[in-house]
Amino acid sequence: MRNPFVRRGPTPDPLPVPVPEADPGRGQGQEPGGRTRRRALGRSLLAVGCGALPALAFPAPGLWWWAYLALVPWLLLIRTAPGARRAALDGWLGGIGFVFAVHHWLLPSLHVFLLPLSALLGLLWLPWAWLVRSLLGGAPSALRASTALVAVPSGWLLIELVRSWEGLGGPWGLLGASQWQVPAALRLASVGGVWLVTALVVAVNTAVALLLAGPGLRTVGVAGLAGCALVAGTAAWGVGAPRVTGTVRVALVQPGVFDGADGAQRRFDRAEELTRSLAGQRLDLVVWGESGVGADPAGRADLAARLTALSREVDAPLLVNVDARRADRPGIFKSAVLVGPAGLTGERYDKMRLVPFGEYVPARGVLGWVTSFGKAAEEDRRRGTAPVVMRLPATGDGSADGTGDGSGSTGAGAREPLIGPLICFESAFPDMSRNLVRDGAGLLVVQSSTSTFQESWAPAQHASLAALRAAETGRPVAHATLTGVSAAYGPDGRRIGPVLSTDESALAVRELPLSDSTTGYVRWGDWPLYGALAVVGAVCAAEGAGAFRRPGSAPRARRARTARGSAGRPWH
Repeated sequence: MRNPFVRRGPTPDPLPVPVPEADPGRGQGQEPGGRTRRRALGRSLLAVGCGALPALAFPAPGLWWWAYLALVPWLLLIRTAPGARRAALDGWLGGIGFVFAVHHWLLPSLHVFLLPLSALLGLLWLPWAWLVRSLLGGAPSALRASTALVAVPSGWLLIELVRSWEGLGGPWGLLGASQWQVPAALRLASVGGVWLVTALVVAVNTAVALLLAGPGLRTVGVAGLAGCALVAGTAAWGVGAPRVTGTVRVALVQPGVFDGADGAQRRFDRAEELTRSLAGQRLDLVVWGESGVGADPAGRADLAARLTALSREVDAPLLVNVDARRADRPGIFKSAVLVGPAGLTGERYDKMRLVPFGEYVPARGVLGWVTSFGKAAEEDRRRGTAPVVMRLPATGDGSADGTGDGSGSTGAGAREPLIGPLICFESAFPDMSRNLVRDGAGLLVVQSSTSTFQESWAPAQHASLAALRAAETGRPVAHATLTGVSAAYGPDGRRIGPVLSTDESALAVRELPLSDSTTGYVRWGDWPLYGALAVVGAVCAAEGAGAFRRPGSAPRARRARTARGSAGRPWH
C-alpha cells in the first residue's frame, strides 16, 4: 500500500558539502595567514615609499620634472586597493612618507618627534585616498575617469590648505613650489598662486596614471595631458610679464657661520665689516639676515649710534633684524628694524607667524618637556599684531646731519619704493606677501636664518620660495640670510644673479626691476582653493546620489527560489 504522505518523483541531488581548501602554510612550519600578513606589510611599506617620492622634486635634488610623475605609483597603488579601508590606509601611510621625506631636515630639532608629527599630518591624505579609489578603482567609466582629472587635484589642494595652517607647520613643501624655476609655472602662479601650479602638477600625474591603468582609459588620459599642456601653454605665452617701471639697488649681507659662545657678536662684527665695504656703491637698501642683532637698538643708544654711523657711511638705509627683548614691552620679539643716516626711523615690524617648536612650543604646559631634546625654543617668542609697509628714508647731504640718537624719522624726503618685510618662515605663506603688496609694497624683503639646518636641503628650499612670492605678486623679492642661501628675484620670479651659498661669508649687490602691475593672484587671491572646495563638494554629493558607480558595486544577484517559492528554506 502506498503511503500517501510520501512524495513521488525524482530523488533530489544531495546538497553540496563544502570542502576546506588546503592551506599551503600547513605542514610547512608556517602559521595560517602568514602569506597574507606579509603581503599587507609589503604593501604598507610600498605606500610609505610611494608617498616619499615627490620629495626629490624639491631643492636640493631639484628634479622639478619628477613632480609630474612622482604621484603616479601612489595613485596606481590606491586604485588597486581591495576595499575602501585598505585605500584609506594606503593614503595615510603615503602621507606619512610624504611629510617625513619633505621635512626630514627637521630631525636635528625634533628628533623622534618628527615621526608622530608625520603620522598626525598623514591623516590628511586618508579622505584623498578614498576619493582616488572611488573614481579610479576597478574599471572606471569615462565619466568617473574624467571627473578624477579635476577632483583628484582638488582633493590634494584641500590637503595643502589644511596643513598650511601655522599650527600644523605651515605651507612648507607645497607640491607647486617644486616648480619655482619653470617659467610657465611662474606665469601660472601669477594668475592663481602656487595653488594653481599644484593643481596642474597633480592633474598631470592623474592623467599619466590613467594612461597606465588600462587600455580603456587611455583616451581620457591623453585628453587630460592635452588639457594640461593647453593650460601651461596659455600661461607661458598668454600671460604677460610684469611691466618694469624702474629699478632698485639692494645689497644682501651674509656674514656666514660663526660658532661658539661669542658667535653672535663675531657675526655682527663681520656683517658690519661687509657693509662698510659697500661705501660709494649708490645703494637704495642694505639688508641683513634674521637675528643679526642680539639687542634692541631702541634701548641701546650705543648700538643705535653704531648702526646709524654705518648707514651714514654707505649712504643707504639698513634693514637689520633684532632677536631680543623689546625695550618698550615685555617678551622676546623677532623684529625688522629700519635704520637711516639720521638714526632709527621708527619703522619696525614684529614677526607674526612663528615656527612651532623652533620659536615657541605649542601647549607648553603639556609639551614643554620637549625642550630637553633637540633644539626646541626655551622661551616662547611674542607675536606681532599687524603687517607693516616701510618707507625708505631720504639719504645724501640732506639727511646726513642726523645725530644718530635713535630719534630720526622718515621725513618729507622719503623715497619709493615702499618695502614689505617678511621674517624667515613667513615667506612660505602666499597670503602674507599678497597683503603687503595690496598695502602698497613695491619691494618684498625676506630676512632669514636656516643656520640650524646648514647642511640640509632647508636653505635651498627656503630661498626658492621667494621666486614663487615674486611671481605671485609681480614684485621683486630680496632674500637675505645669515648663513645662506641668499638670493634675489625679479617681479616675474626669475632669479637675478647668482646666489650666496651656505659656504660663503660675502655680500651681493643686485639691481632689481620694479613693477606696478597687478597680477591675477593679487587681485583675486586664493580662488583655486575655493574652486577645489566646490569640486570636492560636488563629487561627494554626486557619489551620495549614486551618480558614480563605485568599483565592485555591481547589482547583487537575486537568491534562487525553490519549486515551492521559498527563497531561504529549500525543500520545505
